[in-house]
Amino acid sequence: MNKKILRLAIPSIVSNITVPLLGMVDVAITGHMGDARYMAAIAVGSMAFNIIYWMFSFLRFGTGGMTAQEYGKAAEGEKTRSGVGQSGEADYAECCNVLVRAHLTCLLLSMVLVAMQMPLFRLIMWVISPGETLEPILQTYYGICIWGVFPSLALYAFTGWFVGMQNTALPMAVSITQNIVNILLSTFFVYVLHMKIEGVALGTLLAQWTGFFMALVMLRWRYGELWRGIRVRTAVRLGEMRRFFSVNSTLFMRTIFLVAVNLYFIVAGAKGGAEILSVNSVLMQMFILYTYVMDGFAYAAEALCGKYYGANDKPHFRLAMNGVWRWAAMLTALFTIAYALGADAFLRLLTDEPQVRILAGDYLLWAALIPVCGVGAFVWDGVFIGLTETKGMLWGTFVGAAAFFIIYFAFYPSWHNHALWLAFNGYLLFRSITQEIIWRNVWRCKLK
Repeated sequence: MNKKILRLAIPSIVSNITVPLLGMVDVAITGHMGDARYMAAIAVGSMAFNIIYWMFSFLRFGTGGMTAQEYGKAAEGEKTRSGVGQSGEADYAECCNVLVRAHLTCLLLSMVLVAMQMPLFRLIMWVISPGETLEPILQTYYGICIWGVFPSLALYAFTGWFVGMQNTALPMAVSITQNIVNILLSTFFVYVLHMKIEGVALGTLLAQWTGFFMALVMLRWRYGELWRGIRVRTAVRLGEMRRFFSVNSTLFMRTIFLVAVNLYFIVAGAKGGAEILSVNSVLMQMFILYTYVMDGFAYAAEALCGKYYGANDKPHFRLAMNGVWRWAAMLTALFTIAYALGADAFLRLLTDEPQVRILAGDYLLWAALIPVCGVGAFVWDGVFIGLTETKGMLWGTFVGAAAFFIIYFAFYPSWHNHALWLAFNGYLLFRSITQEIIWRNVWRCKLK
């Protein structure tokens, strides 16, 4: 079981690590254009699109959980037959139908976002308030990148589907290729063709479409035989589409609470001034680094638990879940020790500003507690996605978000920025506790 977990987790971790590289290269490119407005525009524009894509990340989770269950049913069916007959093909066809539904949803959402691009841009400008000098540059960047909405959303669906099919190597290959293409094209457009913000935006857009077409090619290469005889009419049956939208609408509501907490963390930090905002940004990298690793094991839990749940294989379900928990506990202990003992070295790696490092020392304990408070949130999310227990995920995030705001406003008058970090740890901890309670009271008896 450990081999299966690591085979799924490690490619996902590698894929996660490539994500910040793209942002750093874009910042580096615009940072040498001779105008600070370009770097600021990239920072604001990237944040805006990240929020848009994050709001629709349910496509990744919902697709992954449902695909894993259908894959488990098909694999279990094959065990009872001597070879793959017509019924076996129908089982795997249902795996493909999940992806068809996901891509139809991506297409509809993309059409709406593109049609509403100008009202959406005005809303973003109103929320972020970047200033009149940045708005023309941002509009140029936004006007190009908005045409990458469909491939970006479709790649969420592809990633979820590949994970559900017990394959995290293909999403890793797509992610790495997409980032390399983005870096090469953005550099070429800016330094060779002497384009400005248009070059960076065009590089991003072409990389998104490259990733999409690469995923299509890999789908045909690795799973082409599963798609014979697929009928779209079957895939979009009312009952199945209703279940697909039910799962994903719950995940969408959950995402709203996630975005609210993370955005308010930035807003609340800004109240303390530029130094506190810098300190929080630096220390948050400790949480982000931890999430890169833990997300990999959450993906493994999602794929394996969904597969065994779909196959009604309760013993292997428990083995997979317990195996992920063991890895998570070990890595949490390692991260906590590393952050407790090596935090100062980590801060020196991230910033040369002595005042920021000194001030950050007052908050290191909170950052070091994040792995302990957050481990359950990651593992239970993976397990619950595999079970398509999206209502449990929604309740966990709702309770966690409520705890975040209650703790923050209760302690802020006397604790100030310490209250913000206490609230963030509370948010992670209460998410974990809520999902633990749901598991014990709803699912543990079912899966004995």
